[in-house]
Amino acid sequence: MDVTVKKLDRGQAEIKVTLTVDEYQPFLTTAAKNISQGVDIPGFRRGKATLEAVTNQVGNDQVWQEAIEPAVQKTLGKAIDQEQLTTVGSPHIDILKLAVDNDVEYKATVNLLPSVELPDLTTVSVAAKPVAVASEKIEKALTDLQKMRASEAAVSRAAKVGDKVVIDFDSFLDRVAVENGGGKKFPLVIGEHTFIPGFEDELIGLTPGQSKKFTLTFPKNYHAKNLAGKPVDFQVTLHEVFEITLPELTDQFAQGLGEFKTVHELRDKMKENLTAEEQAKQQQATEEELLEKIIEKSKIGDVPDMLVDSETKKMLEELEHSLSHQGVQLTDYLIHLKKSREELLLDFVPQAIKRIKSALILREVTKQQQIEVTNDDIETEVKKMLAAHRGHDEAQHQATDPAFRAYVRNVLASRKVIDYLKSIIVKNKS
Repeated sequence: MDVTVKKLDRGQAEIKVTLTVDEYQPFLTTAAKNISQGVDIPGFRRGKATLEAVTNQVGNDQVWQEAIEPAVQKTLGKAIDQEQLTTVGSPHIDILKLAVDNDVEYKATVNLLPSVELPDLTTVSVAAKPVAVASEKIEKALTDLQKMRASEAAVSRAAKVGDKVVIDFDSFLDRVAVENGGGKKFPLVIGEHTFIPGFEDELIGLTPGQSKKFTLTFPKNYHAKNLAGKPVDFQVTLHEVFEITLPELTDQFAQGLGEFKTVHELRDKMKENLTAEEQAKQQQATEEELLEKIIEKSKIGDVPDMLVDSETKKMLEELEHSLSHQGVQLTDYLIHLKKSREELLLDFVPQAIKRIKSALILREVTKQQQIEVTNDDIETEVKKMLAAHRGHDEAQHQATDPAFRAYVRNVLASRKVIDYLKSIIVKNKS
């Protein structure tokens, strides 16, 4: 078997394979048996005819054509191993020469897994960031709990900060109604700043049944480009005003939440939860920073378009899944962005390349440091998951699924690699 390799641009390679007639012979014999399974050949049971008998019955051309696919499947793998190539995805095959009693020649265009040359990891440094939760954030979390249990009562006075109002509103740009720029019986809490700056302030002082016209300039970075930085006219009618009363932050309020005896316990729990959230955010930010710094100092080969295409589609699926949990359809989201699916995929390309390079870095570190995940590691992790989902039949069934256990193995492997990198790269400030 003669093999030649030509490196192409954009992470691809062309592998040309030539098989002699003798090397092709075993595939012809197998092809003849396969053909004889469906053809009656005098003197032979189905599937038992000789190569000569089959070729006499159906012709040489059909047997040679039948043999090419299995020949490519078997010999291409050997050629890739022989040339020490690491490929990803499916190859594109072109048959260059297939003539009876002649050498067979084909070409495979393959995507190469990018090569990675890591830097001296001790030269990479990331500063550990201290985690602190401001007291104001804790108090805001407590206020949010109070708001969830607030009571409201209709009043006939003028609206003020903290009230919930119900309004009709319309907006106009150059005297033309803004698309989706209005609402009927729209509830709004003054002071929560859910509208553009200045809108809620204009509602202060209005009484039920009163209308008002005013003009506001939209922020320059507003997501709807046709409105960004433009003066827009509003027409508002206020229908109702509700005074919101928050429950007092007492021990009794804390006890009503189920697991606390005092406000002090509730406040401590809020601090604990917020600290854990902040730690998770800082940990993710630190991991992203250290991978970015390793990527900057590494030498990474060209990333094939196939990998980028696959990663952008994966990112789109992740976005679609996230949107569905918020009750939003991807089609509506695209309309909101005023972009097509293809344009959004194109926007994902830089981040997709970064994600691919990060995965390549982790793979190379795993290989160099011989980081492994044992079956005991997987069993321990699965038991933790089952304990967290006790009573869920689906979780119990999933625990035995080979695909799920493979997923757990990958998660643990990534965690071990990241922990290793953090141990030598992340430095605490002295």
